[in-house]
Amino acid sequence: MRRFLILILAVCASVTVSGQIFNVRDIVAADMNKAAGCEGPYRYNAAPLTPSPKGYVPFYISHYGRHGSRYAWNDGTYTTIKRVLEAAAKSGSLTEEGKAFHDRYMDFYREPLINTGDLTELGYRQHATIAAAMVAHFPEVFASSKGEFLARSSTSPRAIASMASFCTSLQKNAPKVDVSMNSLHTNMIIMNPTEAPDELLQKYRLDFKVPVPDNTSTVASRHQDDILDRLFSDRAFLEEIGGRNKFFHELFMLWSGYHNYYSGDLFGNVFTEAELVDFWEAENYRLYLSHSCDRFQMIPLLRDIVEYANRVIAGGGTGADFRFGHDTVLNALIPLLNINGGGFQPDKAADVKYYFQNFNCPKAANLQFVFYKPKKGEGEILFKLLMNESEVTLPQLQAREGPYYRWDDFAAWAEGVIASH
Repeated sequence: MRRFLILILAVCASVTVSGQIFNVRDIVAADMNKAAGCEGPYRYNAAPLTPSPKGYVPFYISHYGRHGSRYAWNDGTYTTIKRVLEAAAKSGSLTEEGKAFHDRYMDFYREPLINTGDLTELGYRQHATIAAAMVAHFPEVFASSKGEFLARSSTSPRAIASMASFCTSLQKNAPKVDVSMNSLHTNMIIMNPTEAPDELLQKYRLDFKVPVPDNTSTVASRHQDDILDRLFSDRAFLEEIGGRNKFFHELFMLWSGYHNYYSGDLFGNVFTEAELVDFWEAENYRLYLSHSCDRFQMIPLLRDIVEYANRVIAGGGTGADFRFGHDTVLNALIPLLNINGGGFQPDKAADVKYYFQNFNCPKAANLQFVFYKPKKGEGEILFKLLMNESEVTLPQLQAREGPYYRWDDFAAWAEGVIASH
C-alpha cells in the first residue's frame, strides 16, 4: 500500500511539475526575494480567488501558519560573522569592500543579537494582515456568535506571539468571534511533530523517511573564493577560527533574513545576483533533506486536520481551527499533501528544485482549507486549499470544478496515507 501511494504521488507530480523544470532558477533570478527562501518575509501577491460554487457558502476553515518574521533563530549567525570580521580587521586582512562591510556590520549586529529568535514588528503585522484578509474573503465563516474557533500554537514564543497577533486582528475584524487559545506541550505532536515530547514520539513511531537523492550538487562552492577575495586580502586567519564553511553558511543566512527587521543595505557588493541564485539552490537542497524528507512525520497533523473538520461537518455549525508553528512543518506538509504535485521524490539532487521550492514557505507562510456547504438542504461538502492565500491544486484528486474538491475524496485519500504510515 505504501509503495502504491508513493507511486500515485509520483505520477501526479510528473504531470504537474514537468513544465517548470527549465525555469525555476529564472523565477528566482527574476525575484531576488525568493532567493531568501524560508528566511524571506511574507509576499502579498495572491491572485484573486475563484468565486464559490453556485449554491455553496463557506462555513469552516482549517489553517496552519508559520510564525511571522523573526530575527535569526540562532545567535551563531551574528556572533560567527562578528568573530570573522574582527579577526580579519585585527590581522589587517580586510579589502576596501571588506572594511565597508565590517563597519556596517558593527553598527548593525547588537540589537539583532539581543533579540535572537524573537518575532519582529513585521512578524506581528503579517499575521494581523492575514487574519483581516481571511475575514474579508470568507465573512460567512465569522458571521455567527455561535461559531467555534480554536487557536493552538507550538510552545515557541514567536509562534505564541504570532497566534496572539492573528487572533487579536481576527476578533477586531469579526467582533462576534470568540477564539480560544492554548500552547500546550501536548499540542507539539500536531504543531511541530519532530520536536514533540518523547512520550508522544514513541506513541506515534514517526520514523519513516522518503529516499534521499544523491548529492551531486556543488553549485554554490565555486563562488566561495570570489566572495572571500572581495572581503579579505589574506584568508589564513579563517582556518585559525574554524574554517570558511560555517562563515559562508551564516553569511548567507544573514543575507536571507535581515530584511525581516532592517531596512538598510547591509551587504553592498558582497554578493552578486548570480551567486545568490546558486546559494539559493544549495540551501533549497539542504532544506529538502532536513524538512521535506520528514513529510510522513506530519501524519499526526494530517489526522488532526481530518478529525477536526469532520467534527464540525457532523455538528452542522461554523468555525475555524488555527494552528501556529514552523517552517519544518510546512515544508514537510506541502509534499505530504502533494500540493501542486510537490510530492514527487526526485532521484538526483540537481532535480530537487523542480519539485521543492523553499520560497513557498517564507515567514508567516500558511495553508488554509476552506470548506463549503450548500446554502439550502443537504449535499456534498466541498473545499479548496490556499497556500499563502493563493489557490493550489491536489493532483491526486479529481476536482469537482476549478480549485474545488470533494471533502470525502480528500478524507479517504488521507486515511489511506495515515493507515500506510
